[in-house]
Amino acid sequence: MDEEARHRDRMQRKKALIDRRIARATIDRGVLVVNTGNGKGKSSSGFGMLARSLGHGFRCGVVQFIKGSFSTGEEAFFRLFDDEGIDYHVMGEGFTWETQDKARDIAAAMAAWNVAERMLGDASYDFVLLDELNIALTKHYVPLERVLAALAARPERQHVVVTGRGAPDELVAVADTVTDMRVVKHAFQAGIRAQKGIEL
Repeated sequence: MDEEARHRDRMQRKKALIDRRIARATIDRGVLVVNTGNGKGKSSSGFGMLARSLGHGFRCGVVQFIKGSFSTGEEAFFRLFDDEGIDYHVMGEGFTWETQDKARDIAAAMAAWNVAERMLGDASYDFVLLDELNIALTKHYVPLERVLAALAARPERQHVVVTGRGAPDELVAVADTVTDMRVVKHAFQAGIRAQKGIEL
């Protein structure tokens, strides 16, 4: 058997395997996605899914828990869609080491959670992005039990993406898809400051 025939045979076997897996996936419901870990790309992935959802005509909600003291490219871009299916809230006051005011951080996180909880209880939202919620959970700014209860009670077809390092084990346990992003190399370690279009 020549190389081309061997390749075709391998691909036919792989296709048959994948087709069987696709045929077994019969459940159709909203999924809970958690992007965590110390590597870059957690929010970027979430905003990529937001773009995909808008492309399908979904009604989307965004709540940003930590970011807020500076403008980001994703906010500038998605604000263009404010009247076309997106409800966008920047609720944070910046990184906790910048604010240095725990009571204020907790108040901001709880205000953000109240907006998020409303979205999770509303079946008109097809997709909800809770950006950096994991940070608010690991700092105990938002009660984990309340978050888990709202996620469990959300509308059956609603998709939710939660981002941020340090996702609690309990959240990981109930999620449908979890990605733990690890750092291999980062420009900041070489003294390169955050760049527009990459980090901002």
